[in-house]
Amino acid sequence: MGGLEVRELEAFLVLAEELHFGRAGERLYVSQSRVSQLLRALEHRVGARLVERTSRKVELTPLGKDFLADLQPAYAALRATVEDARAAARGVDGLLRIGFQGSSNQHLMDAIALFHRRFPDCSTELVEVSLADPFGPVQRNEVDTAVVLLPMGESDLVLGQVFSEQPQTLAVCSGHPLARRPALSAEDLANFSLIGVRGPAPQYWRRAQALDVTPGGRMIVQGPEVGTLEEGLALVAADLGAMLLCHPTAAYHGRPSVTFVPVTGLAPSRLGLIWHRNRETARVRAFSQAVAAVG
Repeated sequence: MGGLEVRELEAFLVLAEELHFGRAGERLYVSQSRVSQLLRALEHRVGARLVERTSRKVELTPLGKDFLADLQPAYAALRATVEDARAAARGVDGLLRIGFQGSSNQHLMDAIALFHRRFPDCSTELVEVSLADPFGPVQRNEVDTAVVLLPMGESDLVLGQVFSEQPQTLAVCSGHPLARRPALSAEDLANFSLIGVRGPAPQYWRRAQALDVTPGGRMIVQGPEVGTLEEGLALVAADLGAMLLCHPTAAYHGRPSVTFVPVTGLAPSRLGLIWHRNRETARVRAFSQAVAAVG
């Protein structure tokens, strides 16, 4: 460990994400040859190759994969320790970029208000997260944390506070025969073509927003896919499909051409606060505590 440079570890971590020396160098603001130099120094300390490089691709060796799995939490803990010390020395300040999906949630607004009261020297910026890309802005470091629709199963992200458990409704064209029902059962979804969400949202998340089978095993026709909520509601209004939405979102987006009918027998919709496993900061932790504190 003598003389070990943190920069060597950083170069390996970024290279493991990018699997490309040029892009890794761009992210680290160094040349491609400097990334190679740092990697060779680290491999010399380890005593074995961590990365295999050919003319076609860059990939981790089996040892490199094991080293990455052990290094990521240790490096995140080291960064968090330094950040905590800095925060303790000067208080939580700077800018916290908060992503949100769909309409702004009252729980989120209350948490931001509490966060500002606790940390007046820290400012916040709200950024809308696309329906079709719930996790991308956090993964690309466009926001520091985000409130998104669950589920969340990304290995590079952390799921913090889960909140805003809400009943589900079905958005249907107001002229649809079933729009006059006071409520629908989950089995009634088989009578509709459900509007889905297109990528880059992962398949498991997209399937959760537009079921392909009822709890009783009836197949549900898959309708068109959209990238935004407004696109989905426009298709609903044109009677080209129906769309599952939580009750607060339905209430916020009310319009004469679309009727929102409660659906029984489905798990409630939930929101969760997420952040990147390797970019957890004192600001993110302080905001997570504020989200938890407002209930």
